[in-house]
Amino acid sequence: MLRRTLVLLIVCGIAAFLVLIGKLFDLQILHHKQYETAAIDQQVRETALDTGRGSIYDRNMNILAMSASADTIYISPAEIKMYNEDPVMIAQNLSRILGADYGKIMEMTQDTKSWYKTVARKVEQDVSDAVREFKNEYNLKGVKIEADSKRYYPYGSLACHVVGFVGYENSGLAGLELSMNSVLTGSAGRVVRAKNAYGTDMLYTKFEDYVDAEDGYSVVTTIDRTIQYYMEKHLKQAVEDYGVRDGAAAIAMNVKTGEILGMVSLDNFDLNNFQEVSDRVKEEMAETTDEVVRKTIFQKAQQDQWRNKAVEEMYEPGSTFKPITVAMALEEGVVTEDSGFYCGGFIQVPGDMGDNGRHCWKREGHGMQTLTECLQHSCNVAMIQIAQKVGAEKYYEYVDAFGFNDKTGIELSGEAGSLWWDKELFCNPYNQTQLAAASFGQTFNITPLQLVRAISAVVNGGYLMEPYLVKEIVNAEGQTVSKTEPTVIRQVISKETSSAMCRMLEQVVCDRKEGTGKNAYVAGYRVGGKTGTSTDTVREAQTGEKEYIVSFIGVAPMDDPQICILVLLDNPDEACGVYVSGGNMGAPTVGGMMADILPYLGVEANYTEQELEFMDRSVPNLVGLPVEIAQQRLIEQGLTYRVIGDGSEITLQMPDANSVVAAQSQIVLFADREPSEDLEEVPNLTGLSYDIARQRMGYQALFINTDSRTLYDSQTVVVTHQSVEPGEKVPHGTVVRVTLTDTDTSTNGRY
Repeated sequence: MLRRTLVLLIVCGIAAFLVLIGKLFDLQILHHKQYETAAIDQQVRETALDTGRGSIYDRNMNILAMSASADTIYISPAEIKMYNEDPVMIAQNLSRILGADYGKIMEMTQDTKSWYKTVARKVEQDVSDAVREFKNEYNLKGVKIEADSKRYYPYGSLACHVVGFVGYENSGLAGLELSMNSVLTGSAGRVVRAKNAYGTDMLYTKFEDYVDAEDGYSVVTTIDRTIQYYMEKHLKQAVEDYGVRDGAAAIAMNVKTGEILGMVSLDNFDLNNFQEVSDRVKEEMAETTDEVVRKTIFQKAQQDQWRNKAVEEMYEPGSTFKPITVAMALEEGVVTEDSGFYCGGFIQVPGDMGDNGRHCWKREGHGMQTLTECLQHSCNVAMIQIAQKVGAEKYYEYVDAFGFNDKTGIELSGEAGSLWWDKELFCNPYNQTQLAAASFGQTFNITPLQLVRAISAVVNGGYLMEPYLVKEIVNAEGQTVSKTEPTVIRQVISKETSSAMCRMLEQVVCDRKEGTGKNAYVAGYRVGGKTGTSTDTVREAQTGEKEYIVSFIGVAPMDDPQICILVLLDNPDEACGVYVSGGNMGAPTVGGMMADILPYLGVEANYTEQELEFMDRSVPNLVGLPVEIAQQRLIEQGLTYRVIGDGSEITLQMPDANSVVAAQSQIVLFADREPSEDLEEVPNLTGLSYDIARQRMGYQALFINTDSRTLYDSQTVVVTHQSVEPGEKVPHGTVVRVTLTDTDTSTNGRY
């Protein structure tokens, strides 16, 4: 019996030992990772350490985006219960300090199994200090303050589509903030500490692991803050003046390097409050009580304002594409600058059915023209003839060489491509309708950036450059980590062809009688360019209504091209008082930009005598001078005068010293007399000539200036817009800026 009992005990012991070994094998071998992870989760607390997100600068090291210290406020409902803290008192005070919803905070405190409930993120330092004071006053364990950072954009909406914005987790959501996110972010650090059974950090433990965070790099862009400001200023004015309904875009590029100096896409939004929508959208939302409709309107408005029209949308370029057609014909030697082309207003090409053909915008035709005049007149019929000389196959090759079949690779997400015909269809010798349409920029789609790149190649010696926005990447110490060098993709045309194109494009603007781009003229500077007006064929097919995209692409200075600027205005209002065309709307907008940008770039002005005669004048300081000397000073400055009072010295002048007014303006001088304090009603100047507008304002001691961009000797040059609305009451001496446009209908067709 004893032996049997002993054997049984041994067998049972071995069996139990085998079961134990099996269980240990299961725990330590088969499920080792699972239980190790669970143990670590129970025993340690890991806290992430934020990295310092790099800044974004313009090319002159002006900060466009930066990070600063902020705090996240959260509560620990488990600790509120554990330490018997008053949830009502906590919710009341946090809602008061943070401006948060009391009910939501109270709801958070009820989840007593949770150790972390976020109340507010990215809290400013003064508000965070108030929370800290409240926490310390009541010695609250359940109220927590966690170090965080907040993204700031010092210039608000400036270059908003280029810079982009970040979300709550400091991760880029748009623009360079998104595309360069990995560079800007750096590597997050962490602290790992032991915790007790309640989940809080143990005060005395030898176990602690600390991994340093590595700050992100900063990005220096090619954007010039000043150029960007000028572009936004003039584009906003154009949108307002011409009632543009579907947005506008502008791009400025250094033609020699491919650097993007400015990029605008309206409507703009404030990067510091990127989710906010315009007042117009809020009014639209207020018109309905349907919450679903309101949400739809709000979300669509956000997506529309965040979309970068200059990069993410395609459009029909219209006549701004014509320089490409002419450049390839010159390069192939099938035309010369003196070649003649006849336009009778209509042409038929193989593939046209019946009497359907191609009309020129000038229905009566341009008659016989040289190649330069074809560009000046923006003649569709001539462009078709030129494209036919090139031939469809060679034309297709040049389209590819100019980069219209490739994305530019700009450092922004969401870049669109292009829509072009299949080669077999385009090169069909029995159907040249595609070739004809392409020759003057219709029925295909490209992006604004593709066109700027191609026109830059036309004028820079023939080199297709790679556009770029990131100039260099620097570390926290300001040392350069990487630098972008200008990249030549290929040479498309010769320097000789490029020089010829520069001469012709200059005549489009500078020829006051023949040039369709004359409204881009800038006194003292050699500006060239091309107008464009195209219809939105997709929208027309959907709605049956014609809507226009008007544009202008300008280059300067034409003796040594440095900058190329494209402006496009989507769907201007035909009731705005200006004939809808690139020459009447796009050209003056680019001209205004050039007038500000060229002096800033250090391009020296060279004025003719005629330009000097009509330029705006700066009013000298005349107060305290004898009347006779003041009168002489004004005459020397190209201004006239009117003296009020019998004193011997000037005691007051209108307008003030250093005001800029139109040439020959009558300055009002007071000699021991006081002016009337009555306000004057600004007259309607629209449609008036330069001289009449100046005189009309002068009667009321009001003044105009004109940016000195346009010569005023033509009878067709009239005021189309004024900076102060008609009927508004203003003090005497007020200066009103007016926009002058040459409205000559013999050249200002829809081209």
